Amino acid sequence: MVARQIGNVTELAEELSRPSEEDVACLRRLEGDILILGASGKMGLSLARLCRRAADGAGSPRRVIAISRSPVSEPGVEAISCDLLDRTAVAALPECPNVLFLAGRKFGSSGSPELTWAMNTVVPAIVAERFAGSRMVVFSTGNVYPLREPASGGSRETDAPAPAGEYAQSCLGRERVFEYYSGVRGLRCLLYRLNYAVDLRYGVLVDIARKVYAGEPVELTVPAFNVIWQRDANSYALRSLEYCETPPRILNITGARTLWLRATAEFFAARLQRPCRFSGAEGRVALLSDASASHTLLGAPEVAEETLLEMVAAWVSGGGESLNKPTHFEVADGKF
Repeated sequence: MVARQIGNVTELAEELSRPSEEDVACLRRLEGDILILGASGKMGLSLARLCRRAADGAGSPRRVIAISRSPVSEPGVEAISCDLLDRTAVAALPECPNVLFLAGRKFGSSGSPELTWAMNTVVPAIVAERFAGSRMVVFSTGNVYPLREPASGGSRETDAPAPAGEYAQSCLGRERVFEYYSGVRGLRCLLYRLNYAVDLRYGVLVDIARKVYAGEPVELTVPAFNVIWQRDANSYALRSLEYCETPPRILNITGARTLWLRATAEFFAARLQRPCRFSGAEGRVALLSDASASHTLLGAPEVAEETLLEMVAAWVSGGGESLNKPTHFEVADGKF
């Protein structure tokens, strides 16, 4: 597709929450309200908007409820403030047949590992007990896999996890907690292993583009990566509600291609008319996922990697806003 012309944050918000025909059709089939846990993060608000717009397009009245510590403000979305570590507060949340679980902690996890483990394993236990009768898409990460050589094509859902570092270990812990409650309580869920979603204000591509634009060296420790446009990731998350199972289904969620770090930096250098500088020795392994199973089930991403590269370049060169939340994709030892 031709790169979408997105000139400001308002247009970006509109595009990230634009439902596809498949999203609307999904909500014509799927009954019941939608509850989003952890709605104030990088993806939560745009996912809530997409769910609201898809429900309206389907013509099926339903509540879209966003749960977070700091209530979000979005027309048509009910906001509830809740500390998900508080069992009493979670118990008071409304019943809901469709749950999107986005809560978790990553950045700075090496500094407060106890909080990371609490958010990534204790909260899942509290939530799984409370919503055992719901269907639930559980956001996880490709970090549960071992690093692989790019020629491998990436990890598949059938590959054994081998998480490196406490963040990745706690994410596998989150999955195991949901698997446990799926077995003992019949919770229908889907483990949604995502890496890496890109919004024009953050993401691996944005990290690389902004380093190049600022004349900073790009580290070569991790030589390759996968990305997916956040709107496509939002769409996959919504439609994954139809595929929740007991025991849980696992889906890798990312783009179709492996991108090379050096080639990506050189692309941005050409587009941004900046010199390209590198640092460190080029690594041999990277966090990579094979998402062919999700593409077969849910269709290919609407925005291909080539288009996304152009979109990021245009946004950065035009002075577009940044969330200043680096992905730390270049970390190879799991210490984020």
